[in-house]
Amino acid sequence: MKQHKILVTGGLGFIGSHTVVELQMAGFDVVIIDDLSNSQAFILNRIQQITGILPRFYAINMLYNESMDELFQKEKNISAVIHFAAFKAVGESVSEPIKYFKNNLCSLINLLHCMEIHQVQNLVFSSSATVYGEPDELPISETSPLKKAISAYGSTKQMGEEILEKTTSAKNISAIALRYFNPVGAHPSSLIGELPNGIPNNLMPYITQTAAGLRKQLIVYGNDYNTPDGTCIRDYIHVVDLAKAHVKSCERLINKMAKNKFEVYNIGTGKGYSVLDIIKAFEEYNHIKLNYTIGPRRNGDAAVMYASVINATKHLNWEAKMGLKEMVTSAWQWQQQITEITHK
Repeated sequence: MKQHKILVTGGLGFIGSHTVVELQMAGFDVVIIDDLSNSQAFILNRIQQITGILPRFYAINMLYNESMDELFQKEKNISAVIHFAAFKAVGESVSEPIKYFKNNLCSLINLLHCMEIHQVQNLVFSSSATVYGEPDELPISETSPLKKAISAYGSTKQMGEEILEKTTSAKNISAIALRYFNPVGAHPSSLIGELPNGIPNNLMPYITQTAAGLRKQLIVYGNDYNTPDGTCIRDYIHVVDLAKAHVKSCERLINKMAKNKFEVYNIGTGKGYSVLDIIKAFEEYNHIKLNYTIGPRRNGDAAVMYASVINATKHLNWEAKMGLKEMVTSAWQWQQQITEITHK
């Protein structure tokens, strides 16, 4: 049986590294490119420790088309590409929009250009629930209207999907966009996990860094939302479950099972948890008390967001298996391991 080759851009990042592991465990031959701007080179060896296989790695900035073309010439017969490589800090994207538009959109355009030239037909795109903005109804389905994005990051995901929709209709390329909700947790080995630069933008690493003593206090942004406990509600998805959705998407494209040349799927659990729910679960399952305080609301935070995942279950043959306990315990185990290494 032919071993299909998958190119993973941004493959040493949080979601990328977990996806590489799941791809290798599923028998795929994986090639990683990453410019290490928001990831660490040691993750490559961690992937090898987990899977027993060292994936081929190229340190490439995707904005340089020549480097991309050389890669595609060297790594022939790529069956599919999974495109993670993008800047992702929502707050920074508001203050640095040009940086985000240039990096996130030009890298995608360069990738599609190379795919067309080298006849690579399948792409899985890392999209985001931010494309929905403040939803009109819940749960959010793939047919929910896309509101004008609040951040430049959200705009790049909306534009990325539009680029793919137009490209797939005109070229011999098929694509699946996965709209993630809130990825959390870490691999059960505690060898890979989330490594944010600076102050975390996301709740879970902020919680774990506070628990580890790296942050003095966790700030809960607002407790006056129209929710049961007043804090924002989100759909949290374990990163290993999310990684497996990418494997299923690759299989759907490679096996020509997609009904349309461009398909979109929500990836979440279909359940919403408040910020205080997550804090309480973290404290309960990890037997640790968190120092947190209530602060003012942040601009752009929707009150409630959770997904309808019916389509992903039906068409990708995928569903989330891990619950809140696995999310908070794996995140804390990873934080303890990485703190020990980085703060010796």
